[in-house]
Amino acid sequence: CYAIYTAGIAIQRAYKPLLDELGLTYPQYLVLNVLWSEDGQTVGAIANALALESSTLTPLLKRLETSGLLRRTRNLSNERQVLIALTDEGRALQHKAGCLSDT
Repeated sequence: CYAIYTAGIAIQRAYKPLLDELGLTYPQYLVLNVLWSEDGQTVGAIANALALESSTLTPLLKRLETSGLLRRTRNLSNERQVLIALTDEGRALQHKAGCLSDT
């Protein structure tokens, strides 16, 4: 377990300077990476992909929406679901991320 933990910390440290240039935290980058691979997902699907609880993800999604990188809307066919879609600015950030966005 310790080896996995330290590897995760090392990855986050390596990414930090690159993500700082993009104005992103590592968890925000992970959310965007999920959306770059498939845009227009529900909060639940993103939470599942990242092994997070929806309640943990919601504040992070709100900050990304405030930053103009994504849009949150209610699913018209099921109002209990919130759909997450990239804005043009969010899509453009993938190109700025360069090799970081390779999935």
